This record gives sequence, C-alpha cells and structure tokens, in this order.
Amino acid sequence: MVSERSLAVLHAIVNDFVSSNEPVGSKAIVERHRFGVSAATIRNDMALLEEDELIAQPHTSSGRVPTDKGYRLYVDTLARARPLTSAQRAAIERFLGESSDLDDVMGRTVRMLSQLTNQVAVAQYPSMRRTVVRSIELVPITEDRVLSVLILGNGVVEQQFAQLPAARVTEAWVHGLKQRIAEATVGVDVEGAVARLGELAGEIGDHVEPDEAELVGRVIEVVIAQLQANRGDRIAVAGAANLSRPGGFVTSLPVVLEAIEEQVTLLKLFDELVQDGRDVTASIGRENEAYGLPTTAVLASNYEEAGSFASKVGVLGPIRMDYAGNIAAVRAVARYLNRVLDADH
Repeated sequence: MVSERSLAVLHAIVNDFVSSNEPVGSKAIVERHRFGVSAATIRNDMALLEEDELIAQPHTSSGRVPTDKGYRLYVDTLARARPLTSAQRAAIERFLGESSDLDDVMGRTVRMLSQLTNQVAVAQYPSMRRTVVRSIELVPITEDRVLSVLILGNGVVEQQFAQLPAARVTEAWVHGLKQRIAEATVGVDVEGAVARLGELAGEIGDHVEPDEAELVGRVIEVVIAQLQANRGDRIAVAGAANLSRPGGFVTSLPVVLEAIEEQVTLLKLFDELVQDGRDVTASIGRENEAYGLPTTAVLASNYEEAGSFASKVGVLGPIRMDYAGNIAAVRAVARYLNRVLDADH
C-alpha cells in the first residue's frame, strides 16, 4: 500500500520527468516541491516506490523515472485533470461548430485534439448500426443506368450508379421500384434495412420475369452496398507528425507509424478499451503490448451520436505525456463532439 506522501512523491516524479525528460532525484524534488521534509526522507519514499516497481533507475547514480506501473497509478490517482482555458474551450466550440457534414466534423475533431495535445488524435466514426435510413431516391439517368441516392439519419449521403444489363428502363419502372425499396428501408436502421432488402429481392423475383428480376437484383445490390459501406468501422486520424517530437519515440517509431497507416490495429485498440466508469480511460505501455504498441499510451473518451452505439475519441502518444492536460482536452472535445452531432438531428 503506497502511503499518501509516497504517492505525492510519485506524482512529483511523473510531473517533473514529463516536463524535463530527465531522471528526477530527491534533491530536485525537495527544491521544486513543498513537502516539508528532508531529502533523506524523500529518498526513503523513492526507495519504497522503487520496491513497488513504480519508479526505476535508468543508470547508476542517476535519478528515477516512472515505470509503466507508475504511470498507471499516477493516472488512476489524478485528483482532477487540469481544466482547459476559456480560450481553448471557445476555440473548440467555434471550430467544431463550423463543420458542414460528418466527414468535416470528424476531420475537424482530430485536428483540434491534435493541436491541443501535441499527440496523434484518433476518432472512431459513429457506429452506423442503429442509424436509420432517412430517404432513398432512384433516378433514371439513361436507359441502362440508375442513380441511387441514399440519405441516412446522421446526414451521410451516398450516391452510386447501378449499371443494368442491356436494359430499357422507364421512369415509371424506376419510380415503382423506388417506392418498394423506400417502404422497406425508410425509418429502419442500417442493419435492418440490409435484411429487409434481401427479403424484398426474393419477393419481387418470385413474381416477375427472370429478366426483370435481374434488373431489380442489380439495383437492390447497389443499395445494399451503400448501406454496408456506411456500416463499417472507420476512424479519422491527425497529428502523426507529433510522433517525431524530441523525447518521444525512437526505435519504435516505425511500428507506431505503421499502426497508424494500417488503422486496423488502432480500430481494435480503441474498440476494446474499457471505460471502467471513467469519462476518460487510459491504456499505458505494456497494456498495449497485445496490439504491438508497448511503448505507447492511449487516452480515450466515449461519445455517442443519437441513435448510435458509443464510439471513442482520444489520443495516442509516447508513455511520457502530459496526462492531466491531455485528459482534460480529450474530455472537452468528446463533449463538444456530442453536442455538434446532436445539433445535426
């Protein structure tokens, strides 16, 4: 059990090491922090912290640095994240409030969060599984091409052409098929709409000639593809250049860059983060080893668009980061993201 003073010493070591990137000694702690005890007493507290594997000595006769375990205890015992300034809060609200559509919202979110934290910012797109279909339009373009325009409840618009085999489609035929598709999908969530369209294709195919059944099938395939494209997991990322900042990654930088470029690893990591009752959760060092990122730290918060499952927004960076400031930034951006998305409904 770490004593109250030893915990305060740990916090001092983390804060000083994050600030200076230099091992922290007992003399420096006495000089910079008001503990009201001697350097010898601080050294005793540091020895206890070292026994508990919360700090370590990187070199003989050097000061101490936090371990992954030490960072974890530090984050778990942060009394209060450092609040953002009023100027920062106003900048977030103004910048996100100017967004025009979902892609713009997500792009602005990660750019803002990256600027606030000097880390890589990552945001999962809202889950589409419970997003409803707002409308569907089929527009005959030529005798063998039909444009499908799909609008979802979160404002996403998808347009795709259906190329029909040597057909002579009429406006009346297209309108009739559009009515059938709309009746099956409008007001239904994405997953339900995909299932209903599969059933509709079978129902229509049983009552029309094979040639027409093929045309109907081609159009419905396109609409299903549009729905499934919006059901998949996507992320927005910004700030990869921050990884090259002094005191960050060295040997592991290529691995981290590869994970950002591939995105599959980041999606899995963010998706599996456990909130454990906190508004901002952390995964530090060896806790990320299963994803091949043991030299990183991740902070994330949930946000939830109306009608969607919760998604996450957060930052990825080196283990030595400003946890208090970054937690405050992640929390604030997640809250504003909620407000911006809710305002679109």
